[in-house]
Amino acid sequence: MTITESQYNVNEKGYYGQFGGAFIPEMLYPNVEELRVSYLSIIDEPSFQEEFNGLLKDYVGRPTPLFLAKRLSEKYNTTVYLKREDLCHTGAHKVNNTIGQILVAKRLGKKKIVAETGAGQHGVATATVCALMGLECIVYMGEIDIQRQAPNVARMKMLGAEVCAAISGSKTLKDATNEAMRHWINNPVDTHYIIGSVVGPHPYPDMVAKFQSIISEEIKWQLLEKTGKETPDYVIACVGGGSNAAGAFYHFLDDAETRLIAAEAGGHGINSGFSAATTFLGKMGVLHGSKSLLMQTPDGQVVEPHSISAGLDYPGIGPMHAHLWDTKRAEFYAITDEEALESAMELSKLEGIIPALESSHALAVLKYLNAKPNETVVINLSGRGDKDLDTYMKHVL
Repeated sequence: MTITESQYNVNEKGYYGQFGGAFIPEMLYPNVEELRVSYLSIIDEPSFQEEFNGLLKDYVGRPTPLFLAKRLSEKYNTTVYLKREDLCHTGAHKVNNTIGQILVAKRLGKKKIVAETGAGQHGVATATVCALMGLECIVYMGEIDIQRQAPNVARMKMLGAEVCAAISGSKTLKDATNEAMRHWINNPVDTHYIIGSVVGPHPYPDMVAKFQSIISEEIKWQLLEKTGKETPDYVIACVGGGSNAAGAFYHFLDDAETRLIAAEAGGHGINSGFSAATTFLGKMGVLHGSKSLLMQTPDGQVVEPHSISAGLDYPGIGPMHAHLWDTKRAEFYAITDEEALESAMELSKLEGIIPALESSHALAVLKYLNAKPNETVVINLSGRGDKDLDTYMKHVL
């Protein structure tokens, strides 16, 4: 794992520009402070690096391929590569982070793990590494997401995790995160909270981004190998909280010639009242321990988000992405549910790859890019579509 320093990375106080920080209840302060003081020295240890990289290679199956999608390229008259995170063990990029965090937790002497999940992929990845390391695992998941992501719930239970339903609010990812944080507050000594995205109090956004940066690290040398140039013209990734995008963008943050493109969940449309397009609808606020962009009412109450994809059904965005939006380093598109479904069918029929609904939002950006024939587009295919087959059957099959 090679880490680069960038003007877009977190500063010593845990901020990306005006976003970030650690806004936490007093009872969590010892946990978060212990992690903040320790995480950099832990992940820089040669023994940590050796174990982490060994597991990424032999357990996760890295490096994941960078696949030239010829038929997709022909359709859009440009050169499209897919970074195949869907081929990771557990079916998504999430496992890169859970392996890193459970190794940190073990070095901090923690015996139990708590996590939140929306689409279920982070929950499965957390349950997986807990089984691997022999740690107790509790995963909070919104009641609605439990219904629409039943295969992943079954996987978590099979892996030995306890799945707890969040029944407040919209009963989706935001509410699962609330419950996981409450659990951590009540069990601060022996439990580590594995946050699945680049959200939460510092140092979580930075730590998760560092573990996911393996994605862009591999893209650079794989692209160099295939094209003779390690920087693409575009990198596209979907963004809810934004961990897969943070990983895909990380090593290109200071390469001005690479345009960073984030696809948010537009839901039924930005102005429909059923959307999760945070950079279009949000204002600065504090959610789940950090200051970022947040969909909220004029008096500061969280607006319930909507997306057909459970992993993007979140009313905020990670502070790193808020900073990239604020500085105009990244471009944000709001992709509707319908556009995501169309792109999922398109990739399936053109390339024989069924994508996750989250990843389908990134694919849908292609029609808006107008990329040139001699340009290179890398799309981070963050997860596979097995978990979304019920939704696909309901809407497009």
